[in-house]
Amino acid sequence: MGFPSKPVSFFLFSLVFFTNLELITLAESATDYTALVYKGCAKQAFSDPTGVYSQALSALFGSLVSQSSKARFYKTTSGSGQTTISGLFQCRGDLNNADCYNCVSKLPQMTDSLCGKAIAARVQLYGCYILYEVAGFTQISGFEMLYKTCGTTNVAGSGFVERRDAALNVMENGVVSGHGFYTTSYEAVYLLAQCEGDLGDADCGECVKSAVQKAQAECGEAISGQVYLHKCFVSYSYYPNGVPRRSSSSSSSSSSSSSGAGGNTGKTVAIILGGAAGVGFLVICLLFARNLMKKHDGKSTGNMRWTFFFLPFWC
Repeated sequence: MGFPSKPVSFFLFSLVFFTNLELITLAESATDYTALVYKGCAKQAFSDPTGVYSQALSALFGSLVSQSSKARFYKTTSGSGQTTISGLFQCRGDLNNADCYNCVSKLPQMTDSLCGKAIAARVQLYGCYILYEVAGFTQISGFEMLYKTCGTTNVAGSGFVERRDAALNVMENGVVSGHGFYTTSYEAVYLLAQCEGDLGDADCGECVKSAVQKAQAECGEAISGQVYLHKCFVSYSYYPNGVPRRSSSSSSSSSSSSSGAGGNTGKTVAIILGGAAGVGFLVICLLFARNLMKKHDGKSTGNMRWTFFFLPFWC
């Protein structure tokens, strides 16, 4: 009875294969979301002889970090009167709660290191950002550009600009229907847009539209671009050979939404491979049954009945 070991071996192979597939997917989805993108620090520092500002800021940071394990956006204040400090954090819409917390928890120390005792500061990482302002700080327009970066490679001709602009137009509409967060792949362009968490859909759409116009003007025919405004940001990357598979770590408890072919590719591949593995396993069981029938040809019906009774357990 050496033959039953083959289905077992096949099962072990399938288990190892799908474990590796999962590891590959996780590896591909892992990005350095805690890397610094930019910092913005007010030139004026607060005078703090009694430490009251430092205490208020420390309490603010503590509250923001604590909430980052539960939500992707949170806004609050700390202190009172002239020492009131308002602040917020926001994580990218496709980060889960654990990744959001990991990202935000790095920001207080980074902000102190990068901006010191500035009366206002914003530190942006790839996966999250933190912002605080001391009471009375001059407000800026939500459409003001804070930072931009463009790819060093230009794509001349071959309809790139038209393809990119069509993709950006899809993103402009998608971020409104996505209520502030949207990512997709369109015409070999990978896109991502996000608005500040308390921005309404209409204002979000206007902000992203403004960011897109700045990206088109600032980056020209660059293969990629990122534009950060005060209340939103947009990012695009062109892949001439097709957008590589991307995997989202979005949580089921997220209030944000994302869509597009990129997020579903991994699931589709897993379903197809799982179906193929199931069919192959069934074929081996049928071959096993046929061999048993040949071996038991001419033997008693009782023996055959017991053999087929145990067949499902072998397969």
